[in-house]
Amino acid sequence: MTEYSEEDYLQLSGLQHFIFCRRQWSLIHIESLWSENYLTVDGELFHEKAHDTDFVESRGDVIVTRGVYVRSARLGVSGQCDILEFHRDPGGISLAGREGKWQPYPIEYKRGRPRGDTGDAHQLCGQAMCLEEMLLCRIPSGALYYGETRRRVPIEFTDELRAEVENALSEMHELYRRGYTPKVKPKKGCQSCSLKEQCLPKLLRAKSAREYISRSLQEESDT
Repeated sequence: MTEYSEEDYLQLSGLQHFIFCRRQWSLIHIESLWSENYLTVDGELFHEKAHDTDFVESRGDVIVTRGVYVRSARLGVSGQCDILEFHRDPGGISLAGREGKWQPYPIEYKRGRPRGDTGDAHQLCGQAMCLEEMLLCRIPSGALYYGETRRRVPIEFTDELRAEVENALSEMHELYRRGYTPKVKPKKGCQSCSLKEQCLPKLLRAKSAREYISRSLQEESDT
């Protein structure tokens, strides 16, 4: 089995960017471009409490931790779990200083509401796969917590989802190795992307520079 060295690890949080838009991920993680907007700032503030690495709390048969660092040499990624709960379960793992067995249950915080095209479930599944490698266990499910609805959405880590995570990470490593930023088709989500000005989605849609300039001039004359 091939394993990555630590210097080749990618950021696990980038998996969500990659699933949402390969070009967005490449601009951030290959070209080191970043720009803030309301959505990114609000998301950072929403995550601050979840990344308190000193926080540990026991709630009956549940232990709650925050900001747990995870990594996988097989997948070549590292990152943090917003919340990692351990539920008392006879089929779980042993924890130092705790009696009984405990089942890991990762929870990822997201500021908005559930959507099917964001890659949120892939990021959460990637966290679980890292934990499985670190703790030598099987994690069947976790949850996404959305700030707008203030509800948890249970996520099952199916074989299909796991395969999508592995395939995406493999493609990410290849693009990173090549230093290549792919072109993509503009979509509705481009309008709210903080990298819209750096990405220039309208330019990607144009067949030539002449067409792009002509379209831009036409849009200006229409306003």
